[in-house]
Order: sequence, then structure tokens, then C-alpha cells
Amino acid sequence: MIDIRFGPQVCGELPASSTREWLVADGLGGYAMGTVSGLRTRRYHGLLVVAGETTASRRIGLASLDPTVVLPAGGRVRLGTHEWASGAVDPRGFELLERFDLTDGVPRWRWRIGEVVIEREIAMAYGRPCVAVVHRLVSGGPVRLDLAAACTWRDAHGERRADGPAPRLEPAAGGAVVEDAFRLAGPDWMPEGQWWLGAHHREEAARGLPPGEDLWYAGRFSGALDEPGATVSVLAWAGDLAEEPPPATALVEAARRRNRAVVAAARPDDPVEATLALAADAFVVRTGAGPDVVAGYPWFGAWSRDTMTSYEGLFLCTNRAGEGRELLRAYAATLSEGMLANTADTGRVEYNTVDATLWFLHAVTRHVTATGDTDLGAELLPALHAVVEAHLAGTRYGIRVDPTDGLITQGGTPGTALTWMDARVHGVPVTPRTGKPVEVNALWVNGLAGLAELTELLGRDATALWGLHTKASDAFRTRFPAPAGWLYDVVDAPAPTHPLGGTPHHDDDLLRPNQLLAWSLPYAPLEPDEATLRRVAEALLTPLGPRSLAPDRPGFVGRHRGGPAERDSGYHQGTVWPWLIGPLVDAYRRAGLPTDDLLVGLAAHLVEFGLGSVSETADGLAPHAATGCPFQAWSVAELLRVRRSR
Repeated sequence: MIDIRFGPQVCGELPASSTREWLVADGLGGYAMGTVSGLRTRRYHGLLVVAGETTASRRIGLASLDPTVVLPAGGRVRLGTHEWASGAVDPRGFELLERFDLTDGVPRWRWRIGEVVIEREIAMAYGRPCVAVVHRLVSGGPVRLDLAAACTWRDAHGERRADGPAPRLEPAAGGAVVEDAFRLAGPDWMPEGQWWLGAHHREEAARGLPPGEDLWYAGRFSGALDEPGATVSVLAWAGDLAEEPPPATALVEAARRRNRAVVAAARPDDPVEATLALAADAFVVRTGAGPDVVAGYPWFGAWSRDTMTSYEGLFLCTNRAGEGRELLRAYAATLSEGMLANTADTGRVEYNTVDATLWFLHAVTRHVTATGDTDLGAELLPALHAVVEAHLAGTRYGIRVDPTDGLITQGGTPGTALTWMDARVHGVPVTPRTGKPVEVNALWVNGLAGLAELTELLGRDATALWGLHTKASDAFRTRFPAPAGWLYDVVDAPAPTHPLGGTPHHDDDLLRPNQLLAWSLPYAPLEPDEATLRRVAEALLTPLGPRSLAPDRPGFVGRHRGGPAERDSGYHQGTVWPWLIGPLVDAYRRAGLPTDDLLVGLAAHLVEFGLGSVSETADGLAPHAATGCPFQAWSVAELLRVRRSR
């Protein structure tokens, strides 16, 4: 894997160290997450974050575990880092960091206090909401280490304050049980019970969200570090509180071994692919219903569009086809009226996308092509045919095949945004894209051809499917090329105004990246034209992937910043989306153009934001600072996929 390591000039400089984030996941949707500096910059940061009934319904438990070194002469050196509502940063333990590294997926800090060097490692038990925090004396000593446990128990999207009840603590062997929800265990527990008022989250302030919370100082652990190699460790876990986990040191080593095995199983060709293979592992989780995909950390749960777009990269490129098979079968069971369920972060099952089902068709056919799993193909074939039939007949939200040209039209319901460009501000879609979106119809043409080939592979007649494919392909080639020199983003879109009344239509030629799918998919409707592709790339491509809108187009927003309404307004109006590097690279390869240089910026990005991973989004203007989730499934999956398909 790539070397992720920072010295004192990054660790000790708060703006640099607090914008680099680490993540360790538990395989269930929970995690531990924070920054290189140790500063909790987000409401979502914590050492024990527990997934609930859905992967999106997480709760924060152990917020921080602050070390204090007690020197032989009695001096106390605090190694934690907090920011408060007053603007003060206290303590300032980051200034004593001499190194941070992320090795085999395990984050490690090293503080120096003169000759005394103390190391911390954090890992989670895989398949269990349990975190292990190990402190080791590297040199110097003897010293004593106190560890102050700051706790809460709240929804990850919210705050908890001292004007409400304090968290309930009950004594337990080696520590305490907090709110009957999670347990702390370690050496020489001393309960305290005090509010720490006004913890400040600078990233939430920047996002226009409530930036503060109060933390409950539940108590402290204490242990001697008599000689180099000695350890003081703490465990925190939820779930079955009576079942004590293995020792913290054993959990750290187990995490390291498992992470190495995950990488080895993926058989990467280079350190970047190895890093991406391990990054992909964080998104593949197991729920009560089987395998699923977390769309992004720290705030997303499972979204069917993201899952299916990510499928090939997360499962097929990491040799996890067995888990993928189980996932595809489970998602197929959610089909209704030809649409794939979208399990929203609200916990409700919704049917509100036009493209997720078409990505599902793509995922199934890619799975069968890559693995030869015709048994799964045969099992799902009736459901896939039913998807086509439902779209021909018409389904929810006015999604249907237009009988005049064989293309899919969508958005018959006012106020809906059914494509991946689905941001809303005050309930109003920013980019509704009503009509016939280019990527939706590229996916439709691709899906018909893939399903026809699968049908024939299984010895059945696909004449009708090929007929639908031919009609849609011909219409696509006729309708989507625009006089501007690229493809229309939407055809047959409603005109904004029309003085004569009626329901006129227009074709939207805003330069967006959605057209890349028309050249990149396995059964793409168009062969890429080098001049057109270069024109699109010149306008959209950045070091972190394509922009969602060309800078010279109306409505372009160059900075994805501000409060929720401001950010959502710019979400698809120029913001960079790294996942789109996949379609861009595929299109370049089909055109016979070189691609290696297209991926350099994203490889470098692996050490810039979400460490070892790829962000959800970035600013459309230089220096293209990353935004959104620091760890995003389809960003990782598409970069890994196109690297592995070289």
C-alpha cells in the first residue's frame, strides 16, 4: 500500500492535520473516525460510532479518550486536542506529535515529551461494534498514563447538551456501562461525572450546521508504563455488553492481519490499487439482510444507485463475487413495478430513482460476464425481463419508454429529481432534468443489449430485446448529438416558459459529464469521437475528476461551500465528482487516447483528505479542495475499476 505518514510539520500545524481524516470501520456500518491532529472537527467524529437498524442510523458513544502523561516528578502533560466555543484550542497535544502513520489500515500516533515517546493505535473488531485503543511506551519512562473518557449517546446527526439529562452510568467490571448502550473497560477506572461545555466542531460551522455540543466526562482510566513495550489499553463496545471482547492488543493485531488479507485477496498490481482495495472494504458491510454498501462515511447509509454504480469496483475488482452475488439477489427481491428500492437514510424504503434500476441491470450482466455465474443469471432473468416490461408499460413518477422513439422519459411528477443529480433546496429540485436524460438512456441502451446477450447465453430468444435495443440506439444517435459539438444533457425537456401555452419542449445543451456514459458503457450507444471527447474533457476535467457543469455555462458554482441550501445549490452545478473519472477513462480508452495521466491527481489525493480513500466531491475551481464525505464508495470503486481494467 502507499505510504501514508506525516511528520511534525503536518501533525503540529492544526489547519493541515485537522483536515486529514482517518477511518476504521467495523463491517456493520459503524466506525471510529477522527483527524491526524486528534481534533474532533465534525459532530460525526468519535471512537465508537454504532450503526443502528440501518447503516445510516448511527449513534455516537465514546467521543474521545484523552491521554495525560504523568511524569515521575509529578508534572502532567496533556496529549488530547479540543476546540471550544470560545475559540480556544485546549489542550494542544497535537503540538507534541512527531509522527502519524496509517499502516495496514491501522492509524498510529507518536507523541514525544523529551525522552518519553508514547504511541497510540486504534482498531475496530470486524463484525462487532467494538473499538480498541492501545497506548504503548516506545522509549523513556517510567510514566503513568491517565485516559479521560468523554462520552455521549446521541444520533450522529445531532448534538447533546448539558441542559438535558446527563448520560446514565452503571459500574461494570473494569469500567462502566453508559446509557445501557455501550461499555467501557480498562485499567484502574475512576468515575468522575462532569460536563465539558461547548465542544466546537469547525467543519459543522463551515457547513452552516450547529457546531457545538457538550460532552460528559464519565471518568478516567490509569495505568503504569514502566518500560518500553508496556501498554495501557481501553476497550469500548456496544451490542452484547456481557460478552467481553478479546484484549485490545489482540484486536489491533487481528485488524492488521485482516486488512492484509483483504488486500492480498484483491491481488493488486501496485500500491495504489492495494490502498484502494482496502478502502473499498470499508464500504462493504453486513446487515441483518446480508451484504450491503455504505455510500459514504461519515453520514450516508445504503443507497441503491450508489451500490449498483459501485458494484463492479467494490466486488468484482476485489474478488468478492460471492458476497456480490448475495447482494444482487437481495436487491432483486426489492424490485417493485420494475423499480429497485432505494433505502434512504431516513430508514424508509423508497422507489424514487430512474437510474438505479438500470445500474442494477448493468451490475448483474457485468457479474455474469466476469464470473460466468449463469446460475445467478438464470435466477434473476425473469426479474430483469420484468424491469423492461414495466418500463415499457410505464411505472412510478411518469418513468416510461416513449413508444415513438424507444427512449426512456422521466419526471412526470412536479418537484421530483430522479437522476443522480437529485439535490433539492427547500424541496425544489436544483436540476430536475425532466425529459430524456442522456445517461439514463445510455444506461437503457446498455441494459437492453446486456440483457439480450444474457438471455441468449441462457438459451432463450432475445429477438424482442434486440428490437428494443435497435430502436433506442437509433433514436439515441439521432436525438442526442447537439450542434454545440457535444451531446444534449436532456432532450424533450419542458421549456421554462412558452407564451402560447401548451407543453412545449426543448433540448438542454448544458455541457455536463452525464454524456460520458454514452461512450463508456460496454454496450454504449455511440462510438467516441476524439474531437468531441477532447472538447468535453477540456471543459470539465480537473485533477480530481470531471466537473458537473462547465465553468462557462450559466449557473456554474465554483465552490461547494456554505450552509445546506448554498451547498445543495452547487452540488451539481460545477462541483467535481471523482466517480465520473470511471466513465471518462473508459471513453478515452474506447477512443484510443492515453489515460494514465488522467489518474495522477486522484492517486495523490489518497493522502490529502480521507486518508487512503477518495472524497465524494471537490470544488470546481482550483485548488479543487475536497468536500462532502471524505470516504465515498463510488469514488473509490470507479478509480479502482478503471485502474484494474488497464
